[in-house]
Amino acid sequence: MKNKIKIPFNKPFIAGKELFYIAQAVIENHHTAGDGPFTKKCQAWLEEHLGCRKVLLTHSCTAALEMAAILANIQPGDEIIMPSYTFVSTANAFALRGGVPVFIDIRPDTLNINENLIEKAITPHTKAILPVHYAGVSCEMDAIMDIAMRHNLFVIEDAAQGIMSTYKGNQLGTIGHFGACSFHETKNIISGEGGALLINDDKFIERAEIIREKGTNRSQFFRGQVDKYTWVDIGSSYLPSDIIAAFLYAQMENADQIIAKRNSIYDLYMKGLQPLADKGCLQLPFILDDCCSNGHMFYIITRSLEERTKLTEFLKERGIMAVFHYVPLHSSPAGKLHGRAYRTLDVTKKVSDCLLRLPLYYEMTNNDVHSVTKSIRDFYKNY
Repeated sequence: MKNKIKIPFNKPFIAGKELFYIAQAVIENHHTAGDGPFTKKCQAWLEEHLGCRKVLLTHSCTAALEMAAILANIQPGDEIIMPSYTFVSTANAFALRGGVPVFIDIRPDTLNINENLIEKAITPHTKAILPVHYAGVSCEMDAIMDIAMRHNLFVIEDAAQGIMSTYKGNQLGTIGHFGACSFHETKNIISGEGGALLINDDKFIERAEIIREKGTNRSQFFRGQVDKYTWVDIGSSYLPSDIIAAFLYAQMENADQIIAKRNSIYDLYMKGLQPLADKGCLQLPFILDDCCSNGHMFYIITRSLEERTKLTEFLKERGIMAVFHYVPLHSSPAGKLHGRAYRTLDVTKKVSDCLLRLPLYYEMTNNDVHSVTKSIRDFYKNY
């Protein structure tokens, strides 16, 4: 008989009025399609709390990245510098436009793109830099923005994991030309599926609205700016249902307590596992100075793939689900076909082999965290 999972890796949750707002969208608002009252409330909330010029809700972070690729006018052969240690959407959104992902290595401390390698990877074909804020911890954005400014490149922040994390007081996703957020059920603030495009330059707002509305000027029509709407540009159906937005808005109303709870879990993990890190058994997460994290993820880095495999099985036997993360994109079949690696990516390979993500979700109790940390300590007593 298989061991029953007592502490799952993730668990979707209700924080407040999610179900009430869904009913309101249907019964009172009579609007379940895209761009309804709750969509507008979510966008206004994000613009206010993130300090963003314009936010457009999308059905996924993938959709937001695809919109950013169109807005950046990515053409066949254009190169986009990004980490290999990221989710497939980071690269796929640009490969769909004919862009060429150029994968570079990550830092061994934050696991974010190594800013010291970016400039060396720039060629005459480079069009954009795509920093990914891994685990909700900021990349070194001052250096990245400086490189982009000197080489006239777009900066598109993949802030899928970074909602309400900051870099020197600035919200992640609001520093580059564009940012992309995720509200997938594994994220801090959730709607099942969902995302948002953050636009930080006014000149892109009008076209972004058109792209999001299937390439039509429908938004201008409903504002009374045109007497009928028609097809004016390329685009797709990137809008989420207002039912999704209704669920999301209830989460936004409780965002501060959600982030605070996740950070308290993160701190408990740090306290419980620091002795093992001090002994050199494992590596813990690292946050740059002047940065604040949202407690999105807690991971450890073991000393070898074999050690991680044995620890994963040990935890599973105790009813604890811990998981590894990305297979490096540069080593994947599609990554080799559509992109290329810049030099060797030794840190990326090491992290991919040895990183283990621990359970972290809103309804996780302190006792749950203590059970996980105790189990990890027990493993290393005998390993």
